[in-house]
Amino acid sequence: MAFNKIWCTVALGLLLPFSYAHTDFFTSIGHMTDLINTEKDLVVSLKDYIKAEESKLEQIKKWAEKLDQLTDTATKDPEGFLGHPVNAFKLMKRLNTEWGELESLVLKDMSDGFISNMTIQRQFFPNDEDQTGAAKALLRLQDTYNLDTDTLSRGNLPGVKHKSFLTAEDCFELGKIAYTEADYYHTELWMEQALKQLDEGEVSSADKVYILDYLSYAVYQQGDLGKAMMLTKRLLELDPEHQRANGNMKYFEYIMAKEKEANKSSTDSEDQTEKETEVKKKDYLPERRKYEMLCRGEGLKMTPRRQKRLFCRYYDGNRNPRYILGPVKQEDEWDKPRIVRFLDIISDEEIETVKELAKPRLSRATVHDPETGKLTTAHYRVSKSAWLSGYESPVVSRINTRIQDLTGLDVSTAEELQVANYGVGGQYEPHFDFGRKDEPDAFKELGTGNRIATWLFYMSDVSAGGATVFPEVGASVWPKKGTAVFWYNLFPSGEGDYSTRHAACPVLVGNKWVSNKWLHERGQEFRRPCTLSELE
Repeated sequence: MAFNKIWCTVALGLLLPFSYAHTDFFTSIGHMTDLINTEKDLVVSLKDYIKAEESKLEQIKKWAEKLDQLTDTATKDPEGFLGHPVNAFKLMKRLNTEWGELESLVLKDMSDGFISNMTIQRQFFPNDEDQTGAAKALLRLQDTYNLDTDTLSRGNLPGVKHKSFLTAEDCFELGKIAYTEADYYHTELWMEQALKQLDEGEVSSADKVYILDYLSYAVYQQGDLGKAMMLTKRLLELDPEHQRANGNMKYFEYIMAKEKEANKSSTDSEDQTEKETEVKKKDYLPERRKYEMLCRGEGLKMTPRRQKRLFCRYYDGNRNPRYILGPVKQEDEWDKPRIVRFLDIISDEEIETVKELAKPRLSRATVHDPETGKLTTAHYRVSKSAWLSGYESPVVSRINTRIQDLTGLDVSTAEELQVANYGVGGQYEPHFDFGRKDEPDAFKELGTGNRIATWLFYMSDVSAGGATVFPEVGASVWPKKGTAVFWYNLFPSGEGDYSTRHAACPVLVGNKWVSNKWLHERGQEFRRPCTLSELE
């Protein structure tokens, strides 16, 4: 196994593995599907190479078997053998010509086709950032859905079609990536899982010494000195001459001795030591906890009284001519803010058209930077998106018209249809769709005012995860292919509705496609008149 052997020393004297920061990266399912096809092509090329090598070896083997019998006979009676003029001639011919041909065959490189294909395909291979991004996605899923390392390692996830598992080496790699992010909590979890699998007898190239080295330091960083010493002792049992472990052990013993002295002189030291040695998990804001609970389906439940106010109905778009004879199915998802879902509102054929139009343009999704007012990528929005205009496809134009008919809002001032793909681990943490008062220039370049409403199509089912959640009110809306949800971001007065703060939960298993339309204030003056009350 390739392993970074560069190490550095901290001021306190403790030796630790060298680390460096990675940037966040995301690869969509669409791109990863291309990678699957690339790998399949390489496997076919590899098999062709193997066949060519086998054919070459078969020729060499036959030649060797023929000469083995011939030379065996010749060496038993050399003079008698060479007394035959034909044998003498053939010996000269073999050594002068045939052995040279055999040498050329042996030296012939059968890998040219495979290497050429590899060189062409390598430009599409993932890089270190891609691998790091995939690892961080796994860690994100682990936190959001309360998954223990053993569950993830054994691939026991809901809704999976193709079960897979992590080797001890895979677990070690996840631990190393967490370490490079100074995420010692996950470093400990995954190094322990790697160690557990090796202790259970798994055959692996992962080295227990390396694992214990990372693990002991990660544990120490979280304040558990006793456990760090125990792990270091185990490391030294495997490698008594390990220089770093011997140095760390002396340092741990020195710190332990100082703590014992402090305990004798202070009555409060015992409580303080307990606090210091307690494993420190990441601190999450209350909103973060609510967001993760809602993603798991554990959020606030609506009271029965409020639940009775939710209905399903056939909706004709307030007597819109296109829907009077063929109304659509609509159901209430939440009351405040009012979130409605339209069922069977986009066909499979339309979905496929939209996806095919978007795929060539998919790029890392961006957000508005409130300080600069410009679009930028952010770690809290991990997806790929593309924008589609109505004029480039009759399907997109028809979808835009449908949104206008059913919302009663003018789409001529709306943003283009945004198509987003959330692969495994893809998410968009809690955010507002509208610009707040401290962001007066959020949509200034559009010249169409603030985002008055959001229309969101679900263009795929998701096996597990991927809900749209509203942490402020405790609502969870689950993806269902062919449906769409709609809500207003602004009150009729134009003030922002802060209860619409929402998030796209990480996709645990599957592939999530959505498309959304952000409708703006301009053009809605007579379609949704303002009111005198600020919160109405």
